Amino acid sequence: MKKYSLEKMAQSYYADLAALMNSITATSNKGLHIGFPKGIALASRLFLARNKSGNKLIFIGNGASAAMASHLSADFWKNAGMKAVAFNDIALLTAVSNDCGYQHVFEKPVEVFADKGDVVVAISSSGKSENILKAVKAARSKRCDIITLSGFKEGNPLGKLGDINFYVHSCSYGPVEIIHHSICHCILDTIIQFKQSNS
Repeated sequence: MKKYSLEKMAQSYYADLAALMNSITATSNKGLHIGFPKGIALASRLFLARNKSGNKLIFIGNGASAAMASHLSADFWKNAGMKAVAFNDIALLTAVSNDCGYQHVFEKPVEVFADKGDVVVAISSSGKSENILKAVKAARSKRCDIITLSGFKEGNPLGKLGDINFYVHSCSYGPVEIIHHSICHCILDTIIQFKQSNS
């Protein structure tokens, strides 16, 4: 069995991460490849347009993606001045899970709080989380715009449901989560820089 030094393993990890960063795909709601930079630009324009109309951003995800949703909702309202929420309050999560089942934990608040023109950002490493898929379906019925971030298997269910879909070509949670976070921060920082340059 081939042995690797810790240094080489760390070097390999970041080399793999860099390669994954350069292979992110972005597709439209029709499944057409739009190019990653264009995907970022389209998402940024969508966020700006919906913010101007008084709409909000809704971030949803499980586990690490839930932590990301909370972090990003705070950053978008605090740093970009946009209305943004995440449905991660512990009482909400446990009450909806207990009363309706965990598969409905994001669907129910989307049904109540989402308005036409809001943007739902759905984050799922596997792209198969039932509660995320149900929430996206509810968001679509409320005529929300949808951005998806997924990984693992190409062609996963979530990666076909958004107006803009970002996909990371990896089956490992760490790299997928890191890159999902970087995509959202790229959109946020792009918006902040755009606002500053046009103020």
